[in-house]
Amino acid sequence: MKHIIFGITACFFIVSQGFAQSPTTAGASTLPRIAIAGLGIESSTFSPAVTKEEAFHARYGPEVFNAYPFMMAISPLRKQAIWLPAIVGKSLPGGAVTRIAYESLVNKTLDSLKKYGPYDGLYFDIHGAMSVVGLDDPEGDFITRIRKVIGYKTLVSTSMDLHGNVSWRLAQNTDLMTCYRMAPHEDAMQTKERAVVNLLERIKSGKGKPAYKAWIPIPILLPGEKTSTRIEPGKSLYHEVAPLADKQTGIVDAAIWIGYAWADEPRNHAVVMVTGDDKEKVTQAAEKLALDFWNVRTQFDFVAPTGTLEKCLSNALASKKHPFFISDTGDNPTAGGAGDVTWTLNQLLARPEFQRADGPSLIYASIPGPELIKKAIAAGVGGHVEGNAGAAVDGRFSPPARLKGTVESIVKGDKDAEVEVVVKVGSIHVIVTQKRKPYHKEADFTRLGLAPRKSDIVVVKIGYLEPELYAMQADWIMALTPGGVNQDLARLPYKRIRRPIFPFDKDMKTPDLSAQFVPLSGASK
Repeated sequence: MKHIIFGITACFFIVSQGFAQSPTTAGASTLPRIAIAGLGIESSTFSPAVTKEEAFHARYGPEVFNAYPFMMAISPLRKQAIWLPAIVGKSLPGGAVTRIAYESLVNKTLDSLKKYGPYDGLYFDIHGAMSVVGLDDPEGDFITRIRKVIGYKTLVSTSMDLHGNVSWRLAQNTDLMTCYRMAPHEDAMQTKERAVVNLLERIKSGKGKPAYKAWIPIPILLPGEKTSTRIEPGKSLYHEVAPLADKQTGIVDAAIWIGYAWADEPRNHAVVMVTGDDKEKVTQAAEKLALDFWNVRTQFDFVAPTGTLEKCLSNALASKKHPFFISDTGDNPTAGGAGDVTWTLNQLLARPEFQRADGPSLIYASIPGPELIKKAIAAGVGGHVEGNAGAAVDGRFSPPARLKGTVESIVKGDKDAEVEVVVKVGSIHVIVTQKRKPYHKEADFTRLGLAPRKSDIVVVKIGYLEPELYAMQADWIMALTPGGVNQDLARLPYKRIRRPIFPFDKDMKTPDLSAQFVPLSGASK
C-alpha cells in the first residue's frame, strides 16, 4: 500500500470535479467534496433463500463513518476532504436480493447523492458478488445509475472483495479499482483505506483519472476454499500484486479477482485489472498477473483436508487433538448458504456416540429455529425443550431437526442472530438462533457459556476457517456437504456462465490473455 501523507497548508490548489485546477482564495483552504456509497453482499443463486432490505443494516449519513476505523473524527484522513456519506449497507452473504430491496436501497442512495452534490470524488464500497432477482450485474447497474446523478467528471474509486466480479460495465464506470489481497480477508480495512487514499491523491495532485485501465477476463471459476492465500499457489500469486501495484511509478493499482463461484451469471469468472498512467507498465503488469494465474490453475486445491461427513467424523472421533474442527461447507452462510440446511445436524443427532450425555463433547454452530427459541425462553435455562429447527428456507436435503434437550443458555441482542439459545442434546451443544448467524470468533461461543477450546469437536457452518477459529483448532477438516454453496461445483446446475471455463472444461485451449483497455468513464458520453 502506498503510504501517502497529505499536508494541509493555508493555501493550495484543488481539483474541481476531478479535472481543472483552480487556485483557492488567498489565505483559505478548499477541501475536495467526496461522497461515500455502496452495497455489499455475496448472493448464491443456487440457494432458495432471498435477501431483503433489512439484512443490509444500512448506515445513513454520519453513521457511515462508523464502518471505517480509518475515518474516525480524529483521523488525519478524515481531515483531508469534506466527506458526504450517502448510504453504505453490508449484508451477511445469502440468497439473491429481492428486486424491491435493491431498488429501495439504490433509490435512497441516489436521492442522498442528489441532495449534497456536486462532488469531486466518490468512494464506492462494494463487495461485487451481489445477485438480484431478475437483474444481471447489479453493481454495474448501480454505478451506472450513480453516474447519471454525479456525472462523469467526478472521480470514482472502488474497493471490492477479491471474490467479487468485475464486469466491463463496472470497470468502465469507475476510475480507480482495487480489491483484497488476502483470503481470509485480513486486509479488508487496509484495502478500503487504500481506495480512499488513491482517490485523494489523484484529486489533490490534479492527475485525475488514470489514463489506462487494463482488464483481462480469465476463464477460471473456483471456490474461495480452493484459492486461499494461506497456501500455494494463491499465496505466491497474490504476493506478486503489491510490488507491481505499490512500487512502480506509472501504476496506481493492480488486483486479481477470483470471482464468485456460486452465482450463475456470465460475469462470474476471474479478472485481472491494472490502472495507471504508463501504458506499457500497465499492460505488462496485467498480462503477467493473468498469465501467471492461468499457468497455476491446476495447482489450486482445498485449503484443508476434505471428505464426506462420515470420514470427517471418523477422523475427529479417532483424533487425540482437541478441539477438532469440522467445516460444514455446503451451507456456509459466510459464502451465501441459506444457513438452515439440517443435513449435517440430523446426521450428528443420529450418531450413537453423541446420544449419551457423557459422550464426546460436540458444539454445533448453528441452526435457525424461531419456534424452538420461543419454547426455550418459556422453559428457561435448565428447563427441557422439544421442537423443530432448520429447513424452513432450504429443506431440499433434509427435514427439520427434532431437538429434545436441556436449555443451557439464552442470550439476546446479537445484531444478526437476535436471540441465541444453547440446547444440549446428548453430548451435543446445539446453538439455535432466531435468525441465521455465522460463528467465526471465539467470543461468539464464550458469550453463550460455551468453551470451544475444551470441546472434543466443533462443527461450524463455514468454509475455510476465519483467523480466530484457525488459531484455535488443533486439527481441521472440511466436510463436503450439500447446500447452496456446494464445494463440488460440477454438481450445481450452471446454465449461463461463459464456456469454456476451467475446471469445467479441463482440456480447453489457452485463452487470449492480452490486456483489453477499458474506455475512461464517460468517454462515450
